[in-house]
Amino acid sequence: MPARSLFPTLIHEAAPGDEALRAGLEAVCWLLEEEDEAGNAWCDTEGYDGYTSYASLDDLPERFPEFRELKKLLDREAAAFAAALHWDLAGFCLRLDAIWVNILPEGGSHSSHVHPGSVISGTYYVRVPEGAGSLKIEDPRLGFMMAAPQPLDDAPEAARRFVYLEPQEGRAFFWESWLRHEVMPNRSEEPRISISFNYALVGA
Repeated sequence: MPARSLFPTLIHEAAPGDEALRAGLEAVCWLLEEEDEAGNAWCDTEGYDGYTSYASLDDLPERFPEFRELKKLLDREAAAFAAALHWDLAGFCLRLDAIWVNILPEGGSHSSHVHPGSVISGTYYVRVPEGAGSLKIEDPRLGFMMAAPQPLDDAPEAARRFVYLEPQEGRAFFWESWLRHEVMPNRSEEPRISISFNYALVGA
């Protein structure tokens, strides 16, 4: 009898919007990097490589029509992902409760982490130069494997301990917020620009 695949970890990939939206979002990202004094001060204090609006701005869809359009598209994809996960959302709904800009220069990275308090997280990729860091996903069972041997070098993706997802401009990845992930160092001399987001589950 063949082995059964149980308890899968799903990654949803989408291409929300078009090139005009991506270009418009890039222009807004650069504007924020230049004018967001509070965000830049936070980055300097915390030693963050590059720029992020994570700790300074929480209303980007209200400020910019480009982010408002992106939110509409992300809402649709988040709903599709929830359906693929077979979630029972009776009496509840998904709400985008955080969205922020990340600009990582050469060598910039983001260490391994999860997103507490959310149910779906993800990243939309605005600018991805050749050599930009991939998204490293960790097998959530890793801490329970004890004496399990390492998989073979040619093991299929579903059997690996870590999977490296390669971002593409104008595309987005969605995952469940408990999934540990990190951004690998940007090996390009050009900046890597992305927009990350979280969805919470709230009463309908």
